[in-house]
Amino acid sequence: MLRSADFSNLPAEPNAFVGRESDLDELVQLMRVSRAVTLCGAGGIGKTRLALRLAARVAPDHPGGVWLIELADLEKGELRGYVAAALGIAGELAESIAGRRALLVLDNCEPVIGECAELCRDLLGACPGLTVLATSREPLRVPGETVWRVPPLSVDGEESEAVRLFVARATAARPDFELTDEHRPLVAELCQALDGLPLAIELAAAMVRVLSVGQLAERLDDRFRLLAGGARTAPARHRTLRAAVDWSYRLLSPQERLLLRRTAAFRSSWTLDLAEEVCSGPGLPEEDVLLRLCDLVDKSLVALDGEIAGQARYRLLETVRDYALEQLAESGEETELRRRHLMALAAMARRFKETIAPGVRTSWPVIERYVNLFDALKVEVGAACDWSIAIGLPEIALGLLTDVRYLLVGSGRKLDTAERLDRLLSLEVPQVRPALRGQATILRGELALAAGDLELATWCARAGLDLCRAAGDGYGEAVGTIVLAQLTGKPDTLARALEMARSAGDLILESLAQGTRAQFGLHHGRLREAQRGFEEVLAISEGLDNHVGQSYAHIGLAQVARRSGDLVTAKRHYESGLSLLRHVDARQQIVSCLAGLGKVALDQGDLVEARVRFTEALVLSRDAGLRAGIARRLEEWAVLVSAEGDHRRAVLLAAASVALRSRQPDARTEDVLRPARAGLGEAVVGMLWAEGAGMTAEQAVACALDGALPERRVEPVVPVNQDSRLTAREREIADLIARGLSNRAIADELVISPATAARHVANILSKLGFSTRTQIAAWVIESR
Repeated sequence: MLRSADFSNLPAEPNAFVGRESDLDELVQLMRVSRAVTLCGAGGIGKTRLALRLAARVAPDHPGGVWLIELADLEKGELRGYVAAALGIAGELAESIAGRRALLVLDNCEPVIGECAELCRDLLGACPGLTVLATSREPLRVPGETVWRVPPLSVDGEESEAVRLFVARATAARPDFELTDEHRPLVAELCQALDGLPLAIELAAAMVRVLSVGQLAERLDDRFRLLAGGARTAPARHRTLRAAVDWSYRLLSPQERLLLRRTAAFRSSWTLDLAEEVCSGPGLPEEDVLLRLCDLVDKSLVALDGEIAGQARYRLLETVRDYALEQLAESGEETELRRRHLMALAAMARRFKETIAPGVRTSWPVIERYVNLFDALKVEVGAACDWSIAIGLPEIALGLLTDVRYLLVGSGRKLDTAERLDRLLSLEVPQVRPALRGQATILRGELALAAGDLELATWCARAGLDLCRAAGDGYGEAVGTIVLAQLTGKPDTLARALEMARSAGDLILESLAQGTRAQFGLHHGRLREAQRGFEEVLAISEGLDNHVGQSYAHIGLAQVARRSGDLVTAKRHYESGLSLLRHVDARQQIVSCLAGLGKVALDQGDLVEARVRFTEALVLSRDAGLRAGIARRLEEWAVLVSAEGDHRRAVLLAAASVALRSRQPDARTEDVLRPARAGLGEAVVGMLWAEGAGMTAEQAVACALDGALPERRVEPVVPVNQDSRLTAREREIADLIARGLSNRAIADELVISPATAARHVANILSKLGFSTRTQIAAWVIESR
């Protein structure tokens, strides 16, 4: 017989239970439909605490009793006798429980996981009213079991569950602790670094009795030494962070320990293919990697973190990785593992380059897979390059980066590639082939061009081109010539680039050369030339099934159409370009499409649609960290809110856009300022301009999206009026341009030489920020 029909040995909670409200609600519903629920998770994730709170919630549904049975210190062969003693049963467990509606909470099943599975199977089969709630690092794998993975506490934002837990425990450790505005972001950062792991957060919070929050954050690199001050009454495995991870590690098989420490070679995440390539070796054959990886996932030491390009993605919690790194360093395998890590990524890069080689017709899904794969593994690529730099052997890393150059240039990805390339190229070692060094130098020039550093871009393009020519590297020479053409726009360089691409039979290079020609045609107002070039790019890209190239061509054709006043065609091209990029992270092109659709909507007077598109474009630019893109988007927002009648915000955003790009106001700025001056007055506009120019990028984005205004400044700054920037003679020539006169006709009208007239026109274009005479004419007409 059981001791009592209404017995419960659940302990009182020692302190406030924080967070997991939605988790508890979900689990309560789950307990009503499942008789065996196992809470799985890493050590310190809060399985026991959650199980106790859940058991207390569902206790009224179990009038036959609720028992907590701790199994952490049990030896094999002791389980059934221990459970019987805990329940006060002298005979058979199943006979004594019989038909009672009872709940068994089996806590920390790992040491006797097999016996737990057998016991649960027997009891659940014989006792129809019994429910089992188990906590374990791995599933019991019994019939009818529902496995519920306990997630870390939420860490997003300064009001997250993790921050709330930290504050609650810090206040308990030091009653005068207060979360100030200064501390709040540091605590949020601390909780994120601790992966939202409740045990780690509680141990960190307890340290506020001797350290400030800032000191905690600074010392977190040595987290195992820092977080070593748990409660004396806590189980030994929970008194320090190291003890919690140690306990899990000791329960692993030799092969599982091998794989766990070897996965520490991955800085962020990995796929099964990479794990098999990098982590197999002595003691762990390649065919066993999947089996042991499944074991580590089951034991909650490796997290399944979504998918990468159709493959499962795995990662370690940072705390587990720190521990695994220590084990890897002690094993003596670290150097070999990091070499294999680099070689595996370099091999993947070579396979990507082979898929786009001349004469190869690879379907878009295959290319898309590589695009998404490298995007998801960008941290691993960076780590591999860092290791190459550390050991002074740059060749493999340089090959890796040049093989994926199309994924790096203009992608908007925050890979710190430029800085790493500088460090790799600075290593003067004879192993680096001149052709490879040349291609890498050209790639550095492309990155400089994307960042707007034209001087560095030109130097790198010329230096890399010289190296490739000297080495007889036709591909590198063609790439370098195209980059030089992009920088100079010289017709002979453009023609040479196109000729070299065609001679090499490389259609991707040909499309790049055609695109360069089209862009210069667009910039100089030669719309027919631009249209022909973009149509060539579209045709080549369609033949290659290259969606990124097709999208680029559609964007160019949309810009040509909008310049020509054909808004319907412009919208169609922008929508086509956007639809091609739905499943890849080509951020800059996606932003271009969204912003273009916003401009078309604005041209059509559809302010609601324009706001939707500009919002999408600005949010994506902000999230991608594209500072130049943010500045351009703010300029578009200024035009939008001006059209909506919000002249104050229009001036603020125009000023922020100009300041972020370190430019002078141009004619587009004047289009915003002119109505603002008319409605608000020169003095108010000057004050607003000063406030807007002083905003950070974050403040300016908040001003656009949320209407948040900056604090008032004292000294107004009057922005330059476009009319005042032109001399009297230049204003006179602008009027003649608006009448349709050519340079020679202007010269005859004013009795000056055609060369002088041409120089005045060039100055007007520069001062107004225009590229065509048509824009000057339109500005003159609007200014009257």
